[in-house]
Amino acid sequence: MRKYRNAVLRHPKHWQLGSYWMLLAGLGFAIMGAFVKAGAARFTTSELVFYRSAFGFLMIAALVCWQGKPLKTPLLAMQMRRAGVGFTALLLFFYAIAHLPLATAITLNYTSPMFLALLSPWLLRGEHPLSRQQQQTLNLCVVGGFVGVCLLLQPAFHSNQLLAGGIGLLSGIGAAFAYVHVKQLGIAGEPDWRTVFYFTLVCTIASGGWMLIDHVTTLQWQDLPLLCGLGVSATLSQLALTRAYRTGNTLTVASLAYSTVVFATLIGVLVWDETLSAHEIIGMLLIVAFGILSSRSSR
Repeated sequence: MRKYRNAVLRHPKHWQLGSYWMLLAGLGFAIMGAFVKAGAARFTTSELVFYRSAFGFLMIAALVCWQGKPLKTPLLAMQMRRAGVGFTALLLFFYAIAHLPLATAITLNYTSPMFLALLSPWLLRGEHPLSRQQQQTLNLCVVGGFVGVCLLLQPAFHSNQLLAGGIGLLSGIGAAFAYVHVKQLGIAGEPDWRTVFYFTLVCTIASGGWMLIDHVTTLQWQDLPLLCGLGVSATLSQLALTRAYRTGNTLTVASLAYSTVVFATLIGVLVWDETLSAHEIIGMLLIVAFGILSSRSSR
């Protein structure tokens, strides 16, 4: 049975299914980013992370109780590492969304495929060994991608957005490490729902503790649609992303994460009338192009 399952996971059509899940996750995360940006005017970053995580935790916990799924895992340490890295990356990401244009913050976070391409040969050695030429291509792609980052952040060097830009870039590094853990858990046989359960559990406890120490905003009825929208979009997107990385080729799926940039750009223009200068657009295109090329060269 295990041999059959592994053969299915290696089948190209199965990898295509993982790609479709990533496109769905990309749309969902762009919608989540819009809710975060809208809520940043009233809630702190720790509060937004708490409500996003608590909603997801309650959804997954209800599913676990209803279907009687086992929570015990032999990979608890790996689950905690994935949750800790993911929580840190999520905090950084939400802060960047609150202080930068939506498309800029998401583009910086989605530098993660470039870092993922660099990390994978060492952390996922059995999945896609690289030749020397492929590694050189990856190095070139990373350099080209960071040229795009510099172009995208050029206005930040002359404003108070420099800190937010740096934090957005750090969130991309953290996301790359989190995705490596997601893939390793999938290879080890951990189901999607259990990985999301432990992730949301750790995020809820950590952000809730921080929120109690920092600041707690009194909730009003008009806040509920925003917080529910944040929780639903985040949880469904997280489930889709986890399944995408478990069933698809890691770097191919990672390259499709850039669909979030397109969705976020459209939302930013339609909802907040955000505009991007020529060099910002060029920077975004460079990041996307070299990120996809790095993924393709690693296949």
